Amino acid sequence: MASDSSPISVFRLVDKWVILIYLLLVIGGCFSIYGATYDFDQTSFFDFSERTGMQLIWIGSAFIFAFLLLLIDRHFIEIFAYVYYALMILLLIVTIFVAPDIKGSRSWLVLGPMRIQPAEFAKVTTALAFAKLLSDNGFQLKGLKNYALALFIFFLPFILVVFQKETGSALVFLSLLIVLYVEGMPGIVLASGGCLAAFFIIALKFPEKIEDVTPVGYLIDMCLIYMMTVLMLFRNFARKSHLMTILIGTAALAGIGIAIYDQMPYDLSLLMTGILASLTLFLVLNGIYYRAKRYFYTALFAVLMVGFVHSVEYAFDDILEPHQQMRIKVTLGLEDDLAGAGYNVNQSKIAIGSGGFFGKGHLNGTQTKLKYVPEQDTDFIFCTVGEEQGFLGSLIVIGLFFLLIVRVFMMAEKHIHAGFVRIYGYCVASILAMHVTINIGMVIGIMPVIGIPLPFFSYGGSSLWAFTIMLFIFLKLDATEKEKERRK
Repeated sequence: MASDSSPISVFRLVDKWVILIYLLLVIGGCFSIYGATYDFDQTSFFDFSERTGMQLIWIGSAFIFAFLLLLIDRHFIEIFAYVYYALMILLLIVTIFVAPDIKGSRSWLVLGPMRIQPAEFAKVTTALAFAKLLSDNGFQLKGLKNYALALFIFFLPFILVVFQKETGSALVFLSLLIVLYVEGMPGIVLASGGCLAAFFIIALKFPEKIEDVTPVGYLIDMCLIYMMTVLMLFRNFARKSHLMTILIGTAALAGIGIAIYDQMPYDLSLLMTGILASLTLFLVLNGIYYRAKRYFYTALFAVLMVGFVHSVEYAFDDILEPHQQMRIKVTLGLEDDLAGAGYNVNQSKIAIGSGGFFGKGHLNGTQTKLKYVPEQDTDFIFCTVGEEQGFLGSLIVIGLFFLLIVRVFMMAEKHIHAGFVRIYGYCVASILAMHVTINIGMVIGIMPVIGIPLPFFSYGGSSLWAFTIMLFIFLKLDATEKEKERRK
Protein backbone atom coordinates (compact mmCIF):
# COMPACT_ATOMS: atom_id res chain seq x y z
CA MET A 1 0.00 0.00 0.00
CA ALA A 2 1.41 3.37 -0.97
CA SER A 3 2.20 5.84 1.73
CA ASP A 4 -0.27 8.70 2.08
CA SER A 5 2.49 11.19 2.91
CA SER A 6 6.28 11.40 2.76
CA PRO A 7 8.40 11.11 5.93
CA ILE A 8 9.72 14.63 5.34
CA SER A 9 6.25 16.14 5.29
CA VAL A 10 5.24 14.18 8.40
CA PHE A 11 8.24 15.41 10.39
CA ARG A 12 7.55 18.93 9.20
CA LEU A 13 3.87 18.85 10.09
CA VAL A 14 4.04 16.90 13.37
CA ASP A 15 2.92 19.06 16.29
CA LYS A 16 6.08 20.52 17.86
CA TRP A 17 4.33 21.71 21.02
CA VAL A 18 3.19 18.21 21.94
CA ILE A 19 6.69 16.84 21.34
CA LEU A 20 8.20 19.62 23.49
CA ILE A 21 5.81 18.91 26.37
CA TYR A 22 6.44 15.17 26.01
CA LEU A 23 10.22 15.70 26.21
CA LEU A 24 9.91 17.98 29.25
CA LEU A 25 7.77 15.41 31.06
CA VAL A 26 10.07 12.51 30.21
CA ILE A 27 13.19 14.44 31.29
CA GLY A 28 11.46 15.65 34.44
CA GLY A 29 10.41 12.09 35.20
CA CYS A 30 13.95 10.80 34.79
CA PHE A 31 15.35 13.39 37.22
CA SER A 32 12.55 12.62 39.68
CA ILE A 33 13.34 8.90 39.53
CA TYR A 34 16.99 9.73 40.18
CA GLY A 35 15.96 11.82 43.17
CA ALA A 36 13.64 9.11 44.48
CA THR A 37 16.20 6.28 44.19
CA TYR A 38 19.42 8.18 44.94
CA ASP A 39 21.53 7.13 47.88
CA PHE A 40 24.92 8.35 49.01
CA ASP A 41 26.72 5.35 47.55
CA GLN A 42 25.37 6.03 44.06
CA THR A 43 27.99 7.79 41.97
CA SER A 44 26.59 8.20 38.47
CA PHE A 45 23.34 9.24 36.83
CA PHE A 46 24.24 6.76 34.05
CA ASP A 47 24.77 3.72 36.27
CA PHE A 48 22.77 1.09 34.37
CA SER A 49 22.66 -1.19 37.40
CA GLU A 50 20.46 1.43 39.08
CA ARG A 51 16.89 2.36 38.23
CA THR A 52 17.81 5.71 36.72
CA GLY A 53 20.16 4.02 34.27
CA MET A 54 17.47 1.49 33.39
CA GLN A 55 14.98 4.31 32.86
CA LEU A 56 17.41 5.90 30.40
CA ILE A 57 17.31 2.64 28.44
CA TRP A 58 13.49 2.71 28.46
CA ILE A 59 13.58 6.35 27.33
CA GLY A 60 16.03 5.65 24.52
CA SER A 61 13.96 2.74 23.23
CA ALA A 62 10.76 4.84 23.58
CA PHE A 63 12.35 7.51 21.35
CA ILE A 64 13.10 4.82 18.76
CA PHE A 65 9.46 3.66 18.86
CA ALA A 66 8.31 7.27 18.46
CA PHE A 67 10.57 7.78 15.44
CA LEU A 68 9.42 4.56 13.77
CA LEU A 69 5.75 5.38 14.35
CA LEU A 70 6.19 8.64 12.48
CA LEU A 71 7.61 6.68 9.52
CA ILE A 72 5.01 3.93 9.09
CA ASP A 73 2.01 4.28 6.82
CA ARG A 74 -1.06 5.73 8.54
CA HIS A 75 -3.30 3.09 6.93
CA PHE A 76 -1.25 0.35 8.61
CA ILE A 77 -2.49 1.78 11.91
CA GLU A 78 -6.15 2.17 11.04
CA ILE A 79 -6.87 -0.87 8.87
CA PHE A 80 -5.42 -3.36 11.36
CA ALA A 81 -6.92 -1.73 14.48
CA TYR A 82 -9.19 -4.70 15.19
CA VAL A 83 -6.30 -7.14 14.64
CA TYR A 84 -4.15 -5.35 17.23
CA TYR A 85 -7.10 -5.37 19.62
CA ALA A 86 -7.78 -9.10 19.15
CA LEU A 87 -4.12 -10.02 19.63
CA MET A 88 -3.93 -7.96 22.82
CA ILE A 89 -7.10 -9.58 24.16
CA LEU A 90 -5.48 -12.99 23.63
CA LEU A 91 -2.34 -11.78 25.40
CA LEU A 92 -4.42 -10.52 28.36
CA ILE A 93 -6.10 -13.93 28.63
CA VAL A 94 -2.74 -15.72 28.50
CA THR A 95 -1.34 -13.36 31.13
CA ILE A 96 -4.03 -14.39 33.62
CA PHE A 97 -2.78 -17.99 33.53
CA VAL A 98 0.97 -17.70 33.03
CA ALA A 99 1.98 -14.51 34.85
CA PRO A 100 3.65 -15.01 38.24
CA ASP A 101 2.09 -13.60 41.38
CA ILE A 102 3.85 -10.29 42.04
CA LYS A 103 2.51 -8.39 45.07
CA GLY A 104 -0.88 -10.07 44.69
CA SER A 105 -1.18 -9.26 40.98
CA ARG A 106 -0.89 -11.53 37.95
CA SER A 107 -0.36 -8.85 35.33
CA TRP A 108 3.37 -9.03 34.53
CA LEU A 109 4.94 -11.28 31.92
CA VAL A 110 8.55 -12.09 32.80
CA LEU A 111 10.74 -12.26 29.69
CA GLY A 112 14.24 -12.98 30.91
CA PRO A 113 15.54 -9.83 32.62
CA MET A 114 12.48 -7.84 31.49
CA ARG A 115 8.97 -7.58 32.87
CA ILE A 116 6.17 -6.42 30.58
CA GLN A 117 2.67 -5.44 31.67
CA PRO A 118 0.24 -6.11 28.78
CA ALA A 119 -2.53 -4.09 30.46
CA GLU A 120 -0.62 -0.88 29.68
CA PHE A 121 -0.45 -1.67 25.96
CA ALA A 122 -4.08 -2.84 25.97
CA LYS A 123 -5.08 0.79 26.50
CA VAL A 124 -3.49 1.66 23.16
CA THR A 125 -5.10 -1.16 21.19
CA THR A 126 -8.48 -0.59 22.86
CA ALA A 127 -8.35 3.09 21.92
CA LEU A 128 -7.56 2.14 18.31
CA ALA A 129 -10.40 -0.41 18.12
CA PHE A 130 -12.79 2.03 19.79
CA ALA A 131 -11.91 4.75 17.28
CA LYS A 132 -12.24 2.28 14.41
CA LEU A 133 -15.71 1.18 15.52
CA LEU A 134 -17.13 4.65 16.14
CA SER A 135 -15.70 6.02 12.88
CA ASP A 136 -16.88 3.20 10.61
CA ASN A 137 -19.30 4.31 7.92
CA GLY A 138 -22.88 3.76 8.98
CA PHE A 139 -22.14 3.36 12.68
CA GLN A 140 -24.12 5.70 14.92
CA LEU A 141 -24.54 5.87 18.68
CA LYS A 142 -28.19 4.95 18.42
CA GLY A 143 -29.99 1.82 19.46
CA LEU A 144 -29.21 -0.73 22.13
CA LYS A 145 -27.16 -2.94 19.76
CA ASN A 146 -24.67 -0.21 18.83
CA TYR A 147 -24.30 0.95 22.43
CA ALA A 148 -23.72 -2.63 23.56
CA LEU A 149 -21.04 -3.08 20.88
CA ALA A 150 -19.27 0.15 21.87
CA LEU A 151 -19.34 -0.78 25.55
CA PHE A 152 -18.10 -4.30 24.78
CA ILE A 153 -14.94 -2.92 23.16
CA PHE A 154 -13.60 -1.53 26.43
CA PHE A 155 -15.46 -3.65 28.99
CA LEU A 156 -13.80 -6.85 27.71
CA PRO A 157 -10.23 -5.69 28.50
CA PHE A 158 -11.59 -4.09 31.69
CA ILE A 159 -12.85 -7.48 32.91
CA LEU A 160 -9.69 -9.32 31.87
CA VAL A 161 -7.47 -6.84 33.71
CA VAL A 162 -9.68 -7.17 36.80
CA PHE A 163 -9.06 -10.92 36.65
CA GLN A 164 -5.36 -10.11 36.76
CA LYS A 165 -6.11 -8.31 40.05
CA GLU A 166 -5.10 -4.95 38.58
CA THR A 167 -8.22 -2.97 39.52
CA GLY A 168 -6.46 0.38 39.13
CA SER A 169 -5.38 -0.26 35.54
CA ALA A 170 -8.83 -1.67 34.76
CA LEU A 171 -10.60 1.50 35.90
CA VAL A 172 -8.68 3.53 33.32
CA PHE A 173 -10.66 1.83 30.52
CA LEU A 174 -13.80 3.50 31.87
CA SER A 175 -12.35 6.85 30.77
CA LEU A 176 -13.56 5.93 27.28
CA LEU A 177 -17.10 6.69 28.49
CA ILE A 178 -16.05 10.34 28.15
CA VAL A 179 -15.40 9.70 24.46
CA LEU A 180 -18.87 8.23 24.06
CA TYR A 181 -20.32 11.34 25.68
CA VAL A 182 -18.38 13.65 23.36
CA GLU A 183 -19.58 11.57 20.40
CA GLY A 184 -23.25 11.94 21.31
CA MET A 185 -24.08 9.66 24.21
CA PRO A 186 -26.84 11.23 26.38
CA GLY A 187 -25.45 13.04 29.40
CA ILE A 188 -27.70 11.02 31.71
CA VAL A 189 -25.52 7.95 31.10
CA LEU A 190 -22.35 9.72 32.22
CA ALA A 191 -24.22 11.33 35.11
CA SER A 192 -25.40 7.86 36.14
CA GLY A 193 -21.77 6.81 36.47
CA GLY A 194 -21.20 9.73 38.83
CA CYS A 195 -24.29 8.72 40.79
CA LEU A 196 -22.99 5.17 41.18
CA ALA A 197 -19.72 6.47 42.62
CA ALA A 198 -21.61 8.79 44.99
CA PHE A 199 -23.99 6.04 46.15
CA PHE A 200 -21.06 3.70 46.76
CA ILE A 201 -19.27 6.29 48.90
CA ILE A 202 -22.40 7.22 50.87
CA ALA A 203 -23.20 3.57 51.62
CA LEU A 204 -19.70 3.05 53.01
CA LYS A 205 -19.29 6.46 54.65
CA PHE A 206 -22.36 6.10 56.86
CA PRO A 207 -22.39 2.52 58.18
CA GLU A 208 -24.20 3.48 61.40
CA LYS A 209 -27.63 1.91 61.93
CA ILE A 210 -30.84 3.47 63.21
CA GLU A 211 -32.01 1.32 66.13
CA ASP A 212 -29.52 -1.32 64.96
CA VAL A 213 -31.61 -2.22 61.90
CA THR A 214 -31.45 0.57 59.28
CA PRO A 215 -28.07 1.41 57.70
CA VAL A 216 -27.96 5.20 57.41
CA GLY A 217 -25.97 5.15 54.15
CA TYR A 218 -28.41 2.81 52.40
CA LEU A 219 -31.41 4.86 53.54
CA ILE A 220 -29.84 8.07 52.23
CA ASP A 221 -29.09 6.38 48.89
CA MET A 222 -32.68 5.16 48.49
CA CYS A 223 -34.09 8.61 49.27
CA LEU A 224 -31.73 10.19 46.73
CA ILE A 225 -32.70 7.67 44.04
CA TYR A 226 -36.38 8.39 44.67
CA MET A 227 -35.90 12.17 44.42
CA MET A 228 -33.77 11.87 41.27
CA THR A 229 -36.32 9.58 39.60
CA VAL A 230 -39.19 12.00 40.31
CA LEU A 231 -37.13 15.00 39.17
CA MET A 232 -36.19 13.26 35.93
CA LEU A 233 -39.88 12.80 35.17
CA PHE A 234 -41.13 16.16 36.37
CA ARG A 235 -40.80 17.74 32.94
CA ASN A 236 -41.72 14.64 30.96
CA PHE A 237 -45.07 13.43 32.25
CA ALA A 238 -47.69 12.83 29.58
CA ARG A 239 -50.13 14.26 32.12
CA LYS A 240 -49.22 16.48 35.03
CA SER A 241 -51.82 14.67 37.13
CA HIS A 242 -49.42 11.72 37.19
CA LEU A 243 -47.09 13.66 39.48
CA MET A 244 -49.88 14.07 42.01
CA THR A 245 -50.67 10.36 41.75
CA ILE A 246 -47.06 9.48 42.51
CA LEU A 247 -46.82 11.83 45.48
CA ILE A 248 -50.11 10.58 46.97
CA GLY A 249 -49.10 6.95 46.43
CA THR A 250 -45.71 7.60 48.05
CA ALA A 251 -47.32 9.25 51.07
CA ALA A 252 -49.74 6.33 51.49
CA LEU A 253 -47.01 3.68 51.30
CA ALA A 254 -44.76 5.67 53.63
CA GLY A 255 -47.62 6.01 56.13
CA ILE A 256 -48.28 2.27 56.13
CA GLY A 257 -44.57 1.53 56.43
CA ILE A 258 -44.09 3.90 59.38
CA ALA A 259 -47.14 2.46 61.14
CA ILE A 260 -45.65 -1.03 60.85
CA TYR A 261 -42.27 0.32 62.03
CA ASP A 262 -43.87 1.60 65.25
CA GLN A 263 -45.01 -1.94 66.03
CA MET A 264 -41.94 -3.79 64.75
CA PRO A 265 -38.73 -1.89 63.78
CA TYR A 266 -37.25 -3.02 60.47
CA ASP A 267 -34.82 -1.79 57.84
CA LEU A 268 -36.34 1.45 56.51
CA SER A 269 -34.23 1.22 53.35
CA LEU A 270 -36.47 -1.75 52.44
CA LEU A 271 -39.48 0.56 52.75
CA MET A 272 -37.86 2.97 50.27
CA THR A 273 -37.07 0.03 48.01
CA GLY A 274 -40.75 -0.94 48.05
CA ILE A 275 -41.79 2.64 47.24
CA LEU A 276 -39.31 2.72 44.35
CA ALA A 277 -40.60 -0.65 43.12
CA SER A 278 -44.15 0.74 43.06
CA LEU A 279 -42.95 3.87 41.26
CA THR A 280 -41.14 1.73 38.68
CA LEU A 281 -44.24 -0.38 38.06
CA PHE A 282 -46.29 2.81 37.60
CA LEU A 283 -43.78 4.10 35.03
CA VAL A 284 -43.69 0.84 33.08
CA LEU A 285 -47.50 0.64 32.88
CA ASN A 286 -47.72 4.24 31.69
CA GLY A 287 -44.90 3.64 29.23
CA ILE A 288 -46.90 0.78 27.73
CA TYR A 289 -50.14 2.79 27.70
CA TYR A 290 -48.66 5.97 26.18
CA ARG A 291 -45.97 4.15 24.16
CA ALA A 292 -43.43 6.60 25.56
CA LYS A 293 -39.81 5.46 25.89
CA ARG A 294 -38.99 8.10 28.49
CA TYR A 295 -41.01 6.18 31.08
CA PHE A 296 -39.08 2.98 30.39
CA TYR A 297 -35.70 4.75 30.50
CA THR A 298 -36.52 6.38 33.83
CA ALA A 299 -37.75 3.08 35.25
CA LEU A 300 -34.55 1.41 34.06
CA PHE A 301 -32.49 4.13 35.78
CA ALA A 302 -34.30 3.51 39.08
CA VAL A 303 -33.94 -0.28 38.85
CA LEU A 304 -30.21 -0.11 38.06
CA MET A 305 -29.51 2.38 40.85
CA VAL A 306 -31.43 0.35 43.45
CA GLY A 307 -29.76 -2.87 42.32
CA PHE A 308 -26.34 -1.27 42.56
CA VAL A 309 -26.94 0.11 46.07
CA HIS A 310 -28.06 -3.30 47.33
CA SER A 311 -24.93 -4.88 45.81
CA VAL A 312 -22.46 -2.47 47.45
CA GLU A 313 -21.95 -4.63 50.53
CA TYR A 314 -21.37 -7.76 48.45
CA ALA A 315 -18.98 -5.95 46.07
CA PHE A 316 -17.00 -4.41 48.92
CA ASP A 317 -16.77 -7.53 51.11
CA ASP A 318 -16.53 -10.32 48.54
CA ILE A 319 -14.98 -8.83 45.38
CA LEU A 320 -12.41 -6.35 46.67
CA GLU A 321 -9.26 -7.67 48.30
CA PRO A 322 -8.71 -6.85 52.00
CA HIS A 323 -5.94 -4.36 51.21
CA GLN A 324 -8.20 -2.61 48.68
CA GLN A 325 -10.98 -2.40 51.27
CA MET A 326 -8.60 -0.85 53.77
CA ARG A 327 -7.34 1.71 51.24
CA ILE A 328 -10.90 2.84 50.52
CA LYS A 329 -11.70 3.04 54.25
CA VAL A 330 -8.59 5.12 54.87
CA THR A 331 -9.49 7.50 52.03
CA LEU A 332 -13.04 7.91 53.34
CA GLY A 333 -11.77 8.55 56.86
CA LEU A 334 -13.30 5.37 58.25
CA GLU A 335 -9.88 4.04 59.32
CA ASP A 336 -6.57 5.67 60.17
CA ASP A 337 -4.18 2.72 59.91
CA LEU A 338 -1.12 4.95 59.65
CA ALA A 339 1.10 1.91 60.04
CA GLY A 340 -0.69 -0.12 57.35
CA ALA A 341 -2.80 0.88 54.36
CA GLY A 342 -2.62 4.57 55.26
CA TYR A 343 1.16 4.59 55.68
CA ASN A 344 2.03 5.34 52.04
CA VAL A 345 -0.36 8.25 51.75
CA ASN A 346 0.56 9.69 55.14
CA GLN A 347 4.28 9.64 54.35
CA SER A 348 3.58 11.02 50.87
CA LYS A 349 1.66 13.97 52.28
CA ILE A 350 4.45 14.63 54.78
CA ALA A 351 6.98 14.63 51.92
CA ILE A 352 4.92 16.97 49.75
CA GLY A 353 4.12 19.30 52.66
CA SER A 354 7.77 19.50 53.72
CA GLY A 355 8.71 20.84 50.27
CA GLY A 356 7.07 24.18 50.95
CA PHE A 357 6.69 26.65 48.09
CA PHE A 358 10.08 26.31 46.38
CA GLY A 359 11.07 22.80 47.54
CA LYS A 360 14.22 21.50 49.18
CA GLY A 361 16.13 21.21 45.92
CA HIS A 362 17.16 18.28 43.75
CA LEU A 363 18.53 15.35 45.81
CA ASN A 364 17.86 17.21 49.07
CA GLY A 365 14.56 15.58 50.03
CA THR A 366 14.83 13.88 53.41
CA GLN A 367 11.66 11.79 53.13
CA THR A 368 12.70 10.37 49.77
CA LYS A 369 16.39 9.94 50.62
CA LEU A 370 15.52 7.98 53.78
CA LYS A 371 13.01 5.87 51.81
CA TYR A 372 10.05 6.71 54.04
CA VAL A 373 7.62 6.59 51.10
CA PRO A 374 7.16 3.10 49.58
CA GLU A 375 6.95 2.91 45.77
CA GLN A 376 8.27 6.48 45.63
CA ASP A 377 9.80 5.99 42.17
CA THR A 378 6.70 4.36 40.64
CA ASP A 379 3.15 5.04 41.81
CA PHE A 380 4.20 7.71 44.34
CA ILE A 381 6.74 9.53 42.15
CA PHE A 382 4.79 12.79 42.50
CA CYS A 383 5.73 13.04 46.19
CA THR A 384 9.37 13.37 45.08
CA VAL A 385 8.36 16.30 42.87
CA GLY A 386 6.51 17.91 45.78
CA GLU A 387 9.37 17.53 48.25
CA GLU A 388 12.27 18.50 45.99
CA GLN A 389 10.56 21.09 43.76
CA GLY A 390 7.86 22.31 46.15
CA PHE A 391 4.47 23.75 45.33
CA LEU A 392 5.89 25.72 42.38
CA GLY A 393 7.47 22.66 40.78
CA SER A 394 4.35 20.58 41.38
CA LEU A 395 2.24 23.29 39.75
CA ILE A 396 4.54 23.32 36.71
CA VAL A 397 4.29 19.53 36.32
CA ILE A 398 0.49 19.60 36.64
CA GLY A 399 0.40 22.52 34.21
CA LEU A 400 2.43 20.56 31.64
CA PHE A 401 0.05 17.62 31.89
CA PHE A 402 -2.92 19.98 31.58
CA LEU A 403 -1.44 21.63 28.48
CA LEU A 404 -0.71 18.24 26.90
CA ILE A 405 -4.22 16.92 27.49
CA VAL A 406 -5.89 20.12 26.27
CA ARG A 407 -3.58 20.31 23.26
CA VAL A 408 -4.36 16.73 22.21
CA PHE A 409 -8.09 17.31 22.68
CA MET A 410 -8.03 20.54 20.63
CA MET A 411 -6.01 18.87 17.86
CA ALA A 412 -8.57 16.05 17.76
CA GLU A 413 -11.42 18.57 17.55
CA LYS A 414 -10.03 19.97 14.30
CA HIS A 415 -10.43 16.68 12.43
CA ILE A 416 -14.17 16.96 11.86
CA HIS A 417 -14.10 14.88 8.67
CA ALA A 418 -11.54 12.33 9.87
CA GLY A 419 -13.52 10.36 12.42
CA PHE A 420 -10.82 7.82 13.24
CA VAL A 421 -8.22 10.50 14.03
CA ARG A 422 -10.66 12.63 16.00
CA ILE A 423 -12.02 9.82 18.15
CA TYR A 424 -8.58 8.30 18.75
CA GLY A 425 -7.39 11.73 19.90
CA TYR A 426 -10.30 11.92 22.34
CA CYS A 427 -9.29 8.48 23.66
CA VAL A 428 -5.67 9.57 24.20
CA ALA A 429 -6.72 12.74 26.04
CA SER A 430 -9.23 10.84 28.21
CA ILE A 431 -6.78 8.08 29.20
CA LEU A 432 -4.07 10.62 30.03
CA ALA A 433 -6.52 12.70 32.09
CA MET A 434 -7.70 9.65 34.03
CA HIS A 435 -4.14 8.54 34.82
CA VAL A 436 -2.98 11.97 35.95
CA THR A 437 -6.08 12.68 38.03
CA ILE A 438 -6.10 9.35 39.85
CA ASN A 439 -2.34 9.16 40.41
CA ILE A 440 -1.94 12.67 41.81
CA GLY A 441 -5.23 12.32 43.69
CA MET A 442 -4.06 9.18 45.50
CA VAL A 443 -0.63 10.67 46.28
CA ILE A 444 -2.18 13.68 48.01
CA GLY A 445 -4.79 11.52 49.79
CA ILE A 446 -8.05 12.50 48.10
CA MET A 447 -8.46 9.22 46.20
CA PRO A 448 -7.95 5.57 47.16
CA VAL A 449 -4.54 4.07 46.43
CA ILE A 450 -5.21 1.89 43.40
CA GLY A 451 -1.72 1.73 41.95
CA ILE A 452 -1.50 3.33 38.52
CA PRO A 453 1.58 5.13 37.18
CA LEU A 454 1.99 8.83 36.47
CA PRO A 455 2.48 9.03 32.67
CA PHE A 456 6.10 9.65 31.56
CA PHE A 457 7.19 10.10 35.21
CA SER A 458 6.85 6.74 36.95
CA TYR A 459 9.68 4.26 36.62
CA GLY A 460 9.11 1.38 34.23
CA GLY A 461 9.30 0.46 30.59
CA SER A 462 5.73 -0.75 30.05
CA SER A 463 4.11 2.51 31.10
CA LEU A 464 6.59 4.75 29.26
CA TRP A 465 6.49 2.67 26.08
CA ALA A 466 2.70 2.42 26.08
CA PHE A 467 2.11 6.15 26.57
CA THR A 468 4.79 7.03 24.02
CA ILE A 469 3.24 4.70 21.44
CA MET A 470 -0.25 6.01 22.22
CA LEU A 471 0.80 9.65 21.87
CA PHE A 472 2.95 9.28 18.75
CA ILE A 473 0.31 7.25 16.92
CA PHE A 474 -1.92 10.28 17.35
CA LEU A 475 0.85 12.64 16.20
CA LYS A 476 1.33 10.48 13.09
CA LEU A 477 -2.40 10.47 12.32
CA ASP A 478 -2.66 14.20 12.94
CA ALA A 479 0.30 14.99 10.67
CA THR A 480 -1.00 12.86 7.79
CA GLU A 481 -4.40 14.55 8.01
CA LYS A 482 -2.70 17.94 7.87
CA GLU A 483 -0.82 16.78 4.79
CA LYS A 484 -4.06 15.68 3.12
CA GLU A 485 -5.65 19.05 3.86
CA ARG A 486 -2.61 20.87 2.50
CA ARG A 487 -2.79 18.94 -0.77
CA LYS A 488 -6.44 19.86 -1.38
